[in-house]
Amino acid sequence: MEIKGMVETLCAQYATRDPFEMAKQRNIITCFEPLGNIRGYYNQCYRQKFIHINNDMPKPQQLMTCGHELGHAVMHPKANTPFLQEFTLFSVNRLENEANRFMVHLLYPDDELLEYQGFTVSQIACIFGLPESLVQYKFDIIKKSLARLETLH
Repeated sequence: MEIKGMVETLCAQYATRDPFEMAKQRNIITCFEPLGNIRGYYNQCYRQKFIHINNDMPKPQQLMTCGHELGHAVMHPKANTPFLQEFTLFSVNRLENEANRFMVHLLYPDDELLEYQGFTVSQIACIFGLPESLVQYKFDIIKKSLARLETLH
């Protein structure tokens, strides 16, 4: 299943787009702690899932970080990224990109971003505090969805 479809299914199942609430309903423990310059991380220990959030960040960044780490919990529940980076040739970038895409679909529904149609990708990225590449990815997905709808009519 594509990431957007997965996110929409989860949002319907849990009746929320709040990653903290969704994590709670999925029995994932969210810990707020001082992490220095690390935004957050996900881990699983003895079948218990944890999302760790840097408590020194502003609330909007905590929300995005939780959405990203929830993406790991849902899509990569057993991935041990420090091990993969150090002992294998596996590219962890793919996992990070997927978690970012999960977060952007969760926190920024299509209709909310469509309100900014007259703005440039750079402006929207600045407004939401997102990388331009994620905003462009989201608009590309929206365009594909709209094109599919037009072919049905």
